[in-house]
Amino acid sequence: MAIGFRIHNRAKVASRDLVDSFAKLPVANVSDAMSRMTAAGPTLRPMHVSGGMAGVAVTIKSRPGDNLMLHKAIDMAVPGDVIVVDAGGDLSNALMGELMLAYAVKKGVAGFVLNAAIRDVDAFVATNLPTFAAGVTHRGPYKDGPGEINVPISIGGMVIDPGDIMLGDSDGVLCVPLADAEEILAKTQAKQDAETKQMQAIADGTNDRSWVDAALKKLGCAFPET
Repeated sequence: MAIGFRIHNRAKVASRDLVDSFAKLPVANVSDAMSRMTAAGPTLRPMHVSGGMAGVAVTIKSRPGDNLMLHKAIDMAVPGDVIVVDAGGDLSNALMGELMLAYAVKKGVAGFVLNAAIRDVDAFVATNLPTFAAGVTHRGPYKDGPGEINVPISIGGMVIDPGDIMLGDSDGVLCVPLADAEEILAKTQAKQDAETKQMQAIADGTNDRSWVDAALKKLGCAFPET
């Protein structure tokens, strides 16, 4: 077996209904429902203008600066896929630009998460396909391999398995493990409902703030004498 240079199919993928349910929720609230323990790090930032991302992960482990496997992953992609690349965070060479972007749009790719650089930024802005990357450089990639498609990868300590749910918005990127997705969705929806009620209480002027002083007193904070 060619360890480090191989392509797999995904054994399981998240359903469209499940992905659509997550797409309606803020990434920050999903993160809270996951105990705030998972993140891809602050270096992955939106390269598109606006809008959220939700889709099913196609994972790539790539040699830094090489996009051969990224080309193959776009060929393999089906509508609604998010292509996620662990290229070590190297910014010396861009892994994709406007030509690959145009092809991905034609294929129905839902977004990209690249622990690497891109180029042709104006095309990403104009197309507005959700794309999160670590940087920008005009220097192009190599196409020699090796690399792997649909294997477990890690970006900033966040583990992504092929078929997991990938989410992104202006706050960043998050992977929801498929095995825990239903439980995480229920917890996130409960949090979202609670925040909706709290926002209404703020608007009505009935928001209860007594918890702040209670927390300070419990911690032994000294208050001014009245």
